[in-house]
Amino acid sequence: MGGKKGRYIMDNSKKIAVGIIGCGNISEIYLKNLSGVMQHAKVVACADLIFERAQAKANEFGLIALTYDEILADKDIEIILNLTIPKAHAQVCIDAINAGKSVYVEKPFASTISEGKKILELAKLKGVLVGGAPDTFLGAGIQTCKKLIEAGEIGKPVAASANMLCHGHESWHPNPEFYYQFGGGPMFDMGPYYLTALVELLGSINRVSGSAQISFPQRTKTTEVNFGEKIDVEVPTHISGVMDFESGAIGTISTSFDVWSHNLPCIEIYGSEGTISVPDPNTFSGPVKVKRFDEENWREIDVTLPYSENSRGLGVDGMAEALLTGREHKANGKLAFHVLEVMHGFYSSSETSAHINIESRV
Repeated sequence: MGGKKGRYIMDNSKKIAVGIIGCGNISEIYLKNLSGVMQHAKVVACADLIFERAQAKANEFGLIALTYDEILADKDIEIILNLTIPKAHAQVCIDAINAGKSVYVEKPFASTISEGKKILELAKLKGVLVGGAPDTFLGAGIQTCKKLIEAGEIGKPVAASANMLCHGHESWHPNPEFYYQFGGGPMFDMGPYYLTALVELLGSINRVSGSAQISFPQRTKTTEVNFGEKIDVEVPTHISGVMDFESGAIGTISTSFDVWSHNLPCIEIYGSEGTISVPDPNTFSGPVKVKRFDEENWREIDVTLPYSENSRGLGVDGMAEALLTGREHKANGKLAFHVLEVMHGFYSSSETSAHINIESRV
């Protein structure tokens, strides 16, 4: 019944019905994985401000296309997967929670700390679950790194570095404007992958400091569509930060849309007895490399844990499992909010020339 307004039939009564709001680029992989691959969750319907876009996805994946109000009113849908643009994340989450739905949102969790707090408080009041991307930290690559750290492979972690540097999205993305608007920028776009991985490996962050700037006030589209059109930049496009972890480790992070090329690692964890090279946190697999103090060369570690392929949707599936079992899910709202608070901390530090204490904990 793809694309028609009618009832869907769940092929597995033990799966939780999911409705997707937002049918842009990122929805494709979620739709693919949540249309049958995942154990506990199954997408059944989708909605978009542009109804024809929802209709097209519904036809492709055998779903029902609904309006925004219809998908929130559907009593059988228990989880809303919020894939809207960043500045709409908070309002869609709040609407879903008020409709009695649990909600999982693409990164960032919200645009402001106050919005993030409101989402958490409202979810608690309504008795529903909230969570947020990324879920890549649940993949085989980062979980292999976690096992190595817990096994003492590099001794006690004392420091870390993370780097996400590129030259923006206007050369390839069909609609790159939101990357340079409030709620966007390299820290809010890609920072959640790196910060979530660091928190998973090293624990909560106590304090941050940072510097941020808008290097180029305008961007020019170089795609075939709207070639030469200008984009006004509203958010910092180069951010460098320092993090003091509760464990005692010190980390550095740089995110940028202003760099043409570099040779820096994605993430490295430095321990008292060696170093782990962590794979790209925007992926689920390796390579994972280790070099101890008594080794001459880097050693690549076999990545044999589950979910080494592109498994976006794991966080949603974990939320569905939590609804079925009562256990807490890993990609939860507390983690997503902690990352949000850290990101805002870098901005606040740059504006005030002061260290910023992080109140939330994971």
